[in-house]
Amino acid sequence: MRAPRLFLALALGLASCVAIAQPAVTTPKAQTITTLDGKFMFTLPAGYTTTQLPPAAANSEAAGAKGMMYMSDSEKRVVVTTEVPIPNGVEAGDNDDEFLSGAATGFINQQSAALPDFKKTGEKRIKIRKLGVEQIDSTATMGGGATMTTTFVAGSGTTMSLVQVISRASDGSGHAAMVKRVIAGK
Repeated sequence: MRAPRLFLALALGLASCVAIAQPAVTTPKAQTITTLDGKFMFTLPAGYTTTQLPPAAANSEAAGAKGMMYMSDSEKRVVVTTEVPIPNGVEAGDNDDEFLSGAATGFINQQSAALPDFKKTGEKRIKIRKLGVEQIDSTATMGGGATMTTTFVAGSGTTMSLVQVISRASDGSGHAAMVKRVIAGK
């Protein structure tokens, strides 16, 4: 499952390109976020700033990737969504054990290499509606501060989705509430 591992590294690279992304727009009302043609969806509360991540180069392995970053200054939280075509014609079922296991392993390896203090604190397979999703909880230092992150990895057909909830390490209850919203589709 080299392709999902490669995608995750590329998707996370897209998330780090915020400096050249489209201008941010603050939304005063709640936003419904969808990936995988609506199979994975949740609602962000009002007040999140929306920034479109820049597209990958057409000749790169991440060609066709698209992503959004949602930030809340008041909550000090970031939610990043990324979708990309799965390379090499690989197709994933909506609850594909081999695909999800390979993608999770690749993600964890990539994060361990990129973040010196990355620590996986939990991992489990969940179902959101009928979609199998790998949930990976972790901690690391990002942007000069201690963070906790919950990453949701899913695939359907020829598309893979990555949703990350990133919070200050000191806001465990706020982070848990946002993760619960994502899982509940609320």
